[in-house]
Amino acid sequence: MKPLQHPRAEDMNIYAVLHALAEPARMQIVRTLVEAGGKPCGTFGINLSKSTLSAHFKVLREAGIIRQETAPGNSRVNTLRREELDARFPGLLAAVIDAVELTEPALTHN
Repeated sequence: MKPLQHPRAEDMNIYAVLHALAEPARMQIVRTLVEAGGKPCGTFGINLSKSTLSAHFKVLREAGIIRQETAPGNSRVNTLRREELDARFPGLLAAVIDAVELTEPALTHN
C-alpha cells in the first residue's frame, strides 16, 4: 500500500472538519474511535459497502480528523487525532459529539 497523506495540524481547515463531522456514518466512526482508540477499517460494524466506508475514511483523513497507518497484512488502522484537533480547534470535537448525542440518540454507539 502506498503511504497516505495527512494534513499538518496547522493546515486543518475548520470547514473541512465541520463537513467531515456533518455526516452520520463519519460521526459514528469518530465516536467509535473516541471509545476504542485505534481500530482497523473493517471492524467498525457500519452497514455500508467497503467502497463507501473507504470514501468516508478518506474524508476524515483529509480533514485531519483521523490518522490511517498501514497494519500488517492489507489493512489500515485508524486513530483519532484528538490532541491535534483540540489544539487547533479547542472544544470543537467535544461539542459536536455532545450535540450529536443530544439530538440523535439512535446513533449512539454501544
